[in-house]
Amino acid sequence: MSRNKKKNFVLDTNVILHDFRCLDNFEENDIYIPIVVLEELDKFKKGNDQINFNAREFLRQLDSITDDDLFTKGTHLGNGMGRLFVDTGIKAQDRVLQIFPERIPDHRILSTVLEISERDKKNKTILVTKDINLRMKARSIGLLAEDYINDKVADIFTFERQHKTFSNMDSALIDRLYSSLDGIDFDEFNLELPIQANECFVMKNGRKSVLARYNPFTNKIRKIDKQSAYGIQPRNAEQTFALEVLLDPDVKLVTLTGKAGTGKTLLALASALKQSESFDQILLARPIVALGNKELGFLPGDEKQKIAPYMQPLFDNLLVIKNHIPYGGVESRNIEDMQKSKKLEIEALAYIRGRSLSEMICIVDEAQNLTPHEIKTIITRAGEGTKMVFAGDLQQIDSPYLDAQSNGLAYVIDKMSGQDLFAHVNLVKGERSRLSEVASTLL
Repeated sequence: MSRNKKKNFVLDTNVILHDFRCLDNFEENDIYIPIVVLEELDKFKKGNDQINFNAREFLRQLDSITDDDLFTKGTHLGNGMGRLFVDTGIKAQDRVLQIFPERIPDHRILSTVLEISERDKKNKTILVTKDINLRMKARSIGLLAEDYINDKVADIFTFERQHKTFSNMDSALIDRLYSSLDGIDFDEFNLELPIQANECFVMKNGRKSVLARYNPFTNKIRKIDKQSAYGIQPRNAEQTFALEVLLDPDVKLVTLTGKAGTGKTLLALASALKQSESFDQILLARPIVALGNKELGFLPGDEKQKIAPYMQPLFDNLLVIKNHIPYGGVESRNIEDMQKSKKLEIEALAYIRGRSLSEMICIVDEAQNLTPHEIKTIITRAGEGTKMVFAGDLQQIDSPYLDAQSNGLAYVIDKMSGQDLFAHVNLVKGERSRLSEVASTLL
């Protein structure tokens, strides 16, 4: 934002539900909350989802402001910040009514933006909303509108690239990597591209090649050996990389990205089962994004029955693993025992709020449907001895107010890159079936 001239920002409900601390991010500019937004927030107060929590927290912030100027002159938000107004205007503007006659909250917000812009012609008035359609409506009647971009990632290309390959490496170094158990000091390599902590890559010289990883704890590059987990064998370099970091106890946070069928969740679950003796519990969870903007309440049955359709993909991955191990064998019995004792739990993400996640491996599937605040909330609950894995496809987002740059999965990759306890692997090739791979690429 430019500091040259103050602006007026009018916030839509979805901005607050996305980030209840959003008031802190508008610098010296004035912020307007239309009264209809408060009405909408009131509908979101009850519930256990993150948006319900955000609604309650924001309303508590407003309640703590006892200044009556909030509805008239505005309340100053602090040093270097602007003023906060709750705009109580309820008159529908003629220009809005002519094009959008339906009396719905979105159109009432447009009337508020138009009224403020005409009242204060010296300063720009901008609608801030994560609703693409509402931004288009605003622009159609000559209003300024922006997305809330405070937590957007600048460039997701670096997260979705194929692994790095270093060609024309010293043949002797490759031979040493193969023979060394501990690896070779990083300083002995002259790599033309920068390497992040725990990054995996390929080194080549003619027909010689080696899969390698930079270990920040030892400052060495070490050869990656193919590992298997509960009958699951890696089928390509990226899957080998994924198992490498998933099975490393020093790496406490792992993110896996890739299109459908690349094996993200399957590898995470198989690696967790292999490490089950090191953890008190394995928790596999995913966020619920209601279909057709309907809540879970419209589904029949009790709580468990309502969430069952959303959790089925996780059970499907568990079934794939069971089909890769001998029936009745040790590993098969271990899975059954863990399920009976609830050491292995498959749960909706909303139901783990408030839990202390200690001495467990927690796998969150479909993490691209989380907001940055949601993913931060989950990670900050991690106690001692906990490993967290987030898997998702940055191009397949079901939430209407998130995109490839603003979702929580992209956010955590961007912020955590370079940390010695973090690793990211992008899975490129689909391995579910040839049909799945062709469809994922072409359709």
